[in-house]
Amino acid sequence: MTKYLELVCPGGTPAAFRASVDAGADTVYCGFRDVTNARNYPGLNFDREEMAEAIDYAHQRGRHVLIAINTFPRAGEMGPWRQAVDDAASLGADAVILADIGVLDYAASRHPELRRHLSVQAGASNMLSLDFYRENFGISRAVLPRMFELREVASLVARMGVEAETFAFGSFGTMTEGRCILSSYLCGKSPSSDGACAPAECVTYAERDGEERVLLGGMTMNSFAPGEPASYPTPCKARLMVRGEPMYIFDEPEGLNAHDILPRLKEAGVTALKIEGRQRSRAYVTQVVRTFRAALDALAEGRPVPPADLVGITEGGKESLGAYRKGWR
Repeated sequence: MTKYLELVCPGGTPAAFRASVDAGADTVYCGFRDVTNARNYPGLNFDREEMAEAIDYAHQRGRHVLIAINTFPRAGEMGPWRQAVDDAASLGADAVILADIGVLDYAASRHPELRRHLSVQAGASNMLSLDFYRENFGISRAVLPRMFELREVASLVARMGVEAETFAFGSFGTMTEGRCILSSYLCGKSPSSDGACAPAECVTYAERDGEERVLLGGMTMNSFAPGEPASYPTPCKARLMVRGEPMYIFDEPEGLNAHDILPRLKEAGVTALKIEGRQRSRAYVTQVVRTFRAALDALAEGRPVPPADLVGITEGGKESLGAYRKGWR
């Protein structure tokens, strides 16, 4: 779709969408304002008129638009997902990002001309899975889960037969992509089916013993001493008491930043780099996209990649290479 190492950036709102385009995104991904996408929160996403305007804005500037329809329909409730696929096709989206096999089948049969990208939510983490989606639903690209070392990425890319998109910056989330239902136990909603993890209406704060406690659905997720950085209380990043010691038993609040290994991702044969952050502000989007745009332009031209200073906007104020780093488990 674009020159090598396509920069795929978030557009959570019309304003953030334009910020991504203006800052140098090759492609912007976004979603409709309903349960069909995995960032279904108040104040985010697009109605159909806004989506048409966003697609026109991008296309006039030679950029591409991907529409995320990446949640899993409940039994007997396929209507919104079918409508989202139909509308994405009629509005001129360049591709749809899909996870559910029923939605993939519908898109492939009803709109064969519309490119289909396999969402990270599908959790396809081996060649058998990737071959299944390619052979049965004609996917053109797969977004790889954030669980592979670089050598594993290279091994998959060499054999998978479709384009590979990998994460370059943003939140980690749980490593087993597309299977998170923890939030539903606390709030009645999960990102997999409702597109909402730890919705704000379920979050409360309380002071106790000189510390600030953060609760989700009435359950304490974390407590912070005065002046200690506080993270948003998602279940997978809760700091819980385990055998009398506070610890993060799933994921620590830290952010992925693959800026320093862009040449190695290029060597691995990756097609596209994904910037996570549809819930983030225009300022965040602009800073991150500009930084990666400068890096990819330098890489393409054989110049030294300029340094990045993004730690101030990473989750928890800490950067990590996550699974890309050899030996990470």
